[in-house]
Amino acid sequence: MSDGARPIAVLAGGGALPGALIEALRRRRENFRVLAFRGFADGGLVRRADAANDLLDVKRTLATLAAWQPACVVMAGPVNRPRPSAVFSALAAYRNRRELAALMALGDDGLLGGVVRLLEDNGHRVAGVDTLAPELLGSVGVRAGREPDAASLRAIGIGMDLLRTVSRFDAGQATVIGGQRVIALEGPEGTDAMLRRVRFMRFTRRWRAENRGVLVKTTKEGQDFRVDLPAIGPRTVILADKAGLDGVAYGAGRTLVIDEDDMLREARRRGLFVLGVPANEAEAVHGG
Repeated sequence: MSDGARPIAVLAGGGALPGALIEALRRRRENFRVLAFRGFADGGLVRRADAANDLLDVKRTLATLAAWQPACVVMAGPVNRPRPSAVFSALAAYRNRRELAALMALGDDGLLGGVVRLLEDNGHRVAGVDTLAPELLGSVGVRAGREPDAASLRAIGIGMDLLRTVSRFDAGQATVIGGQRVIALEGPEGTDAMLRRVRFMRFTRRWRAENRGVLVKTTKEGQDFRVDLPAIGPRTVILADKAGLDGVAYGAGRTLVIDEDDMLREARRRGLFVLGVPANEAEAVHGG
């Protein structure tokens, strides 16, 4: 939290999360400033931000933060993974090429961890959205639609097991399960693109199942909650419906829910269920 005199610094990337976090901080009457990354943050947010930098202009970003002297820094919203050559050029003053190559080889988790270390090395405390705006985390239980049937509960359990198992490979935070079959696993393309891929499989009849399937999304095992928390929102429900799915299940208390009222309204309108699964019940769901 801000200490009053020193602001919270919001590093704003793409998607709806930066706006949702900013609104939450306003409601709490927190002192904050926004540094938006051009090309990722919404154009309106870039114009309203206290500063707007290029993602790879690390020197300018650190100078901006040094001038603000923030109580903490929070990263909100995704940014596309830059080319290794661009990272090497931009961070040459802070990491040598061999160390950067090792970071890039570790995948997104390693790269994001490197960003956190860079901020901490420069004297900044990095906080998570979950601590600054815990109300954005999805709650437990059926949030919209009917209670999932036995087939959907089995699919959810398989999805949670799968995501927990592949965590150590720095794989995605979402999967689509149809019946007892893994239909898709999220990669670097993100959840939206994965759901479009599932829709294409439906359209081309590459996947047929009596049970239409479920989107399952949650954190990786041991994930640092300060970076890249999974998120769902109205668009998630719309794309899940277009992909022919029965519903969406997420890790309660571990997944950000953006524009929740709109998302639940969309789910009810489209006949999809939305279910928050507590961490200690993920395995029990499998047995349902």
